[in-house]
Amino acid sequence: MGTHTTTNSTSAIDTEQVTDVPAAPRRSRRRLVKRILGIGALSAGLAAGGAYLWLNSTSDVRQAGNPDCAAVTPTGAPAADAHRQVCATLSTMTDAWGRGDADAYGAAFTEDATYTTFVGSHYQGRRDIVEGHRALFDGFLKDTRLADSYLGIRFYGPTTAIVTTRGDTYKGEPKKPGELSKVQTYTLIRQDDGQWRIAAFHNTKRQRVMERISFLFDADTRPEAEK
Repeated sequence: MGTHTTTNSTSAIDTEQVTDVPAAPRRSRRRLVKRILGIGALSAGLAAGGAYLWLNSTSDVRQAGNPDCAAVTPTGAPAADAHRQVCATLSTMTDAWGRGDADAYGAAFTEDATYTTFVGSHYQGRRDIVEGHRALFDGFLKDTRLADSYLGIRFYGPTTAIVTTRGDTYKGEPKKPGELSKVQTYTLIRQDDGQWRIAAFHNTKRQRVMERISFLFDADTRPEAEK
C-alpha cells in the first residue's frame, strides 16, 4: 500500500510539472508578439508623420500674389479712379482690424453685407459683423493684425469689383505672401454716396496637405496658375 501511494504521488507531481512547463514559452511568445505589434505601430506612425511633414513642406504656392493692392493690374476696364478707391476701402478695413476697432471695421461694409469666416460662421448685415468682431477683437483675435496679398482685381461695370486675396492674421512680424494660410473673396460695390464698400466677403482656409495630395493623385486638379 505504501509503495502504491508513493507512486501515485510521484505521478501527480510529474503531471503538474509537465503541465506547467509550456506556460513560460507562451508568455514569451505573447511578449514577442506585443513587441512586434508595438514596433509596427510606431514605425507606421513615424512613416505617417514623415509623410505629412513632407507633404506640408512641399505644398508651396506659385501664385503668392502681391501685397501692394495698387500694384495689381485690374481687369474689366474700371472707371476712372475706381481701382484706387477699392484699394483704399480694403486698406481702411485692414487698419481698423489692426486697431481692434470693430465700428470702423464694420464701416467698410454695406448695411446688408454678408460675411462668411473660414470656420463657417455666417454674419448677416453690418451690425452683425460689428458685434461679432467686437467680441473677437476682445478675445481670440486681440492684438492681431491682417496680412493680405492680392491675387486679382476684376471690375464688372462701373459699380462692382471682385477682389481675391491670400491673407492671414499675425502678431509681431508680418507673414510673407507664400505663408498666408487663407484665401478670401471680396465683392465690393460703389454706393450712391460714391463710396466703395464690401457687400460680401468669404474666407477659406487653405488645407496645404490635402491640396498637395490632390495634385499628386491627379495633376489635372492643379489650377492653371499653379502649374
